[in-house]
Formats: sequence, C-alpha cells, structure tokens
Amino acid sequence: MRVDIGGLIIKNPVMTASGTFGYGKEYAPYLDIQRLGAIITKGISLEPRAGNKPPRIMETPCGMLNAIGLENPGVRAFIKEKLPFFTEFDVPVIVNVFGETIDEFKKLSELLSEAKEVKGLEINISCPNVKMGGIIFGSDPDMAHAVTKEVRRLTDLPIIIKLTPNVTDICLIAESVEKGGADAVSLINTLTGMSVDVERRTPHLANVTGGLSGPAIKPIALRMVWQVAKTVKIPVIGVGGIANARDALEFLIVGARAVQVGTANFINPCVTIDIIDGIEEYLKRHNMTDVNDLIGAFHEDGKTC
Repeated sequence: MRVDIGGLIIKNPVMTASGTFGYGKEYAPYLDIQRLGAIITKGISLEPRAGNKPPRIMETPCGMLNAIGLENPGVRAFIKEKLPFFTEFDVPVIVNVFGETIDEFKKLSELLSEAKEVKGLEINISCPNVKMGGIIFGSDPDMAHAVTKEVRRLTDLPIIIKLTPNVTDICLIAESVEKGGADAVSLINTLTGMSVDVERRTPHLANVTGGLSGPAIKPIALRMVWQVAKTVKIPVIGVGGIANARDALEFLIVGARAVQVGTANFINPCVTIDIIDGIEEYLKRHNMTDVNDLIGAFHEDGKTC
C-alpha cells in the first residue's frame, strides 16, 4: 500500500483533506490515526485569522458550501500548541499554508521547515493577492510559478501545490508549478457556489458565496485529475467528493498517486479507515500485490487487458 509522494513515502495512499480534519486531535477519539497515510492540517496563515461571520456552512444537495474564511490561530501558535500532539504518532504531518503575498508564503515555509514534526507543505494558492488587486495566485500561471519557485528555494520539505478548479485550464497551472519546483500537486480545491433563501430573498451564507465540496463535485474533480495526471510527471493527489473506497479507487485508476478525504469526514469520522480497508480488499480481490500497479491503470478505449 506504500506510495511515494515527491520523496515522502507514506504507508498507504489515503490522506485527510485540509480544513475537514482540524489539527488531528479533534478526530483522535473516533479512529486510529496511526493507520492514515498522512494528515493534512487545517490551513495556517502567518498571523491569526478570525474567519468570516456566520452563517458559514450550508448543506446543499450532495454537498456542502462553506465560507469559513480560513480561521486559524496563526503559524506561531500552531507550532507551539498544535504540532506537539503529533509526536506520539508515526504518521507524516503535511501543513497546509496560505498567504496573501509571496513574502507571507516564504515566511511560513521558513518557520515550518524548522519544526521537526512537519514532513511536508501543501501550498494553497487559491488565496487573494491583495497587492495585485485581488488576483488569485492559482489562476495565473506566472504567479503560481513564482510562489512555487520561492517556496522551493527556502525549504527542503516536499512541496505539494493545491490547485483551484476555478480556472480555464488547470493543466496549464499544473505545468507552471511543476516547472517552479513542486514535488506534487493536489486537486481540486472547492468550486465557487452560492445558495439563496427564497423566503427572505437573501444569501444563506453571510459571505454570499462559498466553496462547494462533497459528492456533487466528484465527477469534475475526477476529470481534472485525469487531465493533470497525463500532463505532469510529478505525483498527483486526488481530492473532491471522495466518500468511499470506490470513489478513491476511481481517482487512483485515472492516475492519482494518493487521495485526500474531506467533507465525508463530517458524515462518518471513520471514513478514511473504511477507505483504506476498501482499497486493500479490492487489491486482494483482483490478485494485486502493490497499489502502485493500480495507479494509472485506466483504459480510455474501454478495453481491459
């Protein structure tokens, strides 16, 4: 079940997705954290953020809208208060980070590279660059390349760039971060959506729009992962609507080296373990001894071997 994510060897291809697993401790009473391939923490910024005003979450058909606003205690408090929890586990901790400027990404990378518990960085480039008038890092190939290159220069940790689906050509962005020195890419982040209270004729979310996640976005995520896996040589991590082992297997088959499980954690706190068990059962049923033999085993012409 072991897979290699840009030099980071993980015991199985199942990770938690940022923002849906807190900082790990919140889920510890419900599942055996030791069995996870890796934990990706809730996003961390340079300084503390209070997030958006409520309401911040809205259930939708087959999914969820969220506009949490990246609430977090800031990187220094995270290192001091959250990271020590992981010392008792042999599970790689990958820290999701976001910034509003390239300098913020650089400072975050430097600070986290000094923490022995951190085994990798997931760079969220879907945040607004205030100095550039609200341009999104992840939608501009040049800016995506620039932030990746700067982070690469400052850390020896594996770098995973998290890509937004809210672009015209996600493969173009993936290629740009690969050239910038990324060790892997994860996709997709949430799709921008909204929901309206028809009786009050007002938005359900205080922020009006939010990020759509859950099973509703899986076909889009799967298509984008398939496209990117054919475009770049670095590992691709599939994210978006994965709720069971069959969903995870689809992503692996079209080329993902690993998967992240997000919204499904809110429904079943043990879903990641169920998915690990389901992948193992699939490999046994198909007489496969290595999960890597399954990765990219997609037959586009519909003909099996």
